[in-house]
Amino acid sequence: MFNPLPMRRLQAVVLARDEREVLRSLGALGVLHLTRSAAGAALAEPADHREALARCDRLLARIHELAMAPAAGPSATLTPDEAEEQVHHWETRVTDLRQRRQAAIQRRDTAAALDERMAPYQELELPLDQVGALEFLHFVTGSLPVGKLEALLAAVGDNVALLPLPVRNDRQPLVALTPRAGRPALETALRLAGFRAEQLSVPAAGGLEQARADVAQVEADWATLCAEAAPALAAAEQAVRRERSLLEAEQQFLRTAAAVLLTGWVPETESAAVESLVREKTGGRCAIAWRAAEALPEEQVPVLLRPPRLLQPFALLVEAFGLPQYREVEPTVFMALSYLLMFGMMFGDVGHGAVLALAGWLVWRTGRRAGLLLVFAGLASCGFGVLYGSYFGLTALKRYALWHDPLEGDPLDLMLLAVGFGAVLISLGQILNIVNRFRRGDIVSGLLDKCGVLGVVFYWGTLALVTKYAAFAAHGLVKWALVLFIAVPVAGWILKGPLAYRLRRRAGQPPEAGGLGGALAESAVGAFEALFLYLANTISFVRLAGFAMSHAALLLAAFLLAAELQQAGGSGTFWGVLVIVAGNVVAIVLEGLVAAVQALRLEYYEFFGKFFSGDGLAFRPFRMDGAPDVSPSARHDRLPSPSSR
Repeated sequence: MFNPLPMRRLQAVVLARDEREVLRSLGALGVLHLTRSAAGAALAEPADHREALARCDRLLARIHELAMAPAAGPSATLTPDEAEEQVHHWETRVTDLRQRRQAAIQRRDTAAALDERMAPYQELELPLDQVGALEFLHFVTGSLPVGKLEALLAAVGDNVALLPLPVRNDRQPLVALTPRAGRPALETALRLAGFRAEQLSVPAAGGLEQARADVAQVEADWATLCAEAAPALAAAEQAVRRERSLLEAEQQFLRTAAAVLLTGWVPETESAAVESLVREKTGGRCAIAWRAAEALPEEQVPVLLRPPRLLQPFALLVEAFGLPQYREVEPTVFMALSYLLMFGMMFGDVGHGAVLALAGWLVWRTGRRAGLLLVFAGLASCGFGVLYGSYFGLTALKRYALWHDPLEGDPLDLMLLAVGFGAVLISLGQILNIVNRFRRGDIVSGLLDKCGVLGVVFYWGTLALVTKYAAFAAHGLVKWALVLFIAVPVAGWILKGPLAYRLRRRAGQPPEAGGLGGALAESAVGAFEALFLYLANTISFVRLAGFAMSHAALLLAAFLLAAELQQAGGSGTFWGVLVIVAGNVVAIVLEGLVAAVQALRLEYYEFFGKFFSGDGLAFRPFRMDGAPDVSPSARHDRLPSPSSR
């Protein structure tokens, strides 16, 4: 519960002919975190598959360009060459059908545009298909700017017939007829009026309907092609992705002409299964060696968290900050307890907590892990609501409080409670930091770090001096306390850098930039920072009391406003109830969000900052399609909801 899952490092030598079969089986098992083999004198460099990987990427891009959603299908058994043949086959068919589809759509759109343009002229009994071919008459079609028709009528005289049509797109469609002899005069008048001639094309009978039928047929053919191609493309994509995974894995391993060195990390609980599988797939033609994680630098060891099921939502908050290194304490339990206490203190109300818990339960039923976090937060809010006597802010129920409302009594009591909780959480962070340092064998930092043993002495000594100064003064111990609790820790912080520098040099490690003087200067700056760090961190927890009071104040304001409205009479009672409901809704949404963010901020900066590096290497197993995912996020996704039990 307090440590990442124990890991073992696998080194397996297998024949080159067995490599792919072993990798396929390990990928299906999904518990091996592959690592790049360290260079060896007797082994060649890993294979260079850049060209093959690029080919896989091109094939995947071509599959996606076909714009068909690949359907889920059976496991792919295609080779890369067969997959490429499948893609080429469907590309040819899709390209031909797309061209047909584009041509049919273009014909339909052209016919529809022509039909729309000719619609105003269809009711006229004129031989539109003989424009310009009549022996005695001349007529033209086009449009005028709106408002020019009256002027044109006055200009053309009685030898011209004008047939105006309904206005369309700020233009006045028009048909003008005149004897052949009057053509020059008509054209002059039309030009002066801003007439725009249009050449009419009489649409073929049934042309638009036929074009629409052609498009419908092509769309039906496209749907049929998609249904036929989707399984084949899914198989091709699956085969290409598997091939790509294998190529990437093969690039990790050193090799000879006949053998390959497979290396990676396996959870200790899975090591027996992995060894059995490798021996089975190679027929015993292998050599396997295991190394404990403790024998290697912790930054090389991947981290896999396995918190209890109910704590998995809080593990997501931890992972949002980062992963612990392999030998660091896994903080999910501490984070869950402290987060809920802080959230409940800031958002203490039984009614509001019940609403959150109910909402979380409904979300949890959908299978979303965040719902469980809301349930716990709501229950924490209910607990502090009983302490405060707050039930949707109803004044009549406050007399049942186990303590009192945040706005009642001396506010200093609530602030001291918040600061006291902060002191405990900061101290817990110091203790966890000491444990982490000692686990790594870093005794100097465990003792002299600002969050090490001397940090504990400084912090609790300073708190004792501040709270019990009169007692120290009465016994004449103030000077000794200042030396022990402040001077000694500060001196130790300053000496930490030079001492660590000397120990590294004695161990034969290369000197750091800046040398001994740089180490001393860095330690001095760190000591100066530590003097103010603890004060700022402790005072920061006063916000717990501040937001608890603001939550109560928002509810109080809603009830005071409602009382004023009720005194107004009439519909004031209705509006008063509405104000109370609105105030509670705002408190739940706004104050709930603020409390959640502030609690998380205190966790990350005031608590995690004392002991948690957050730069652990994530365990990412090599997986083929269909393999179970044992990564932390996948385990959270499988968190069951009540409806699935």
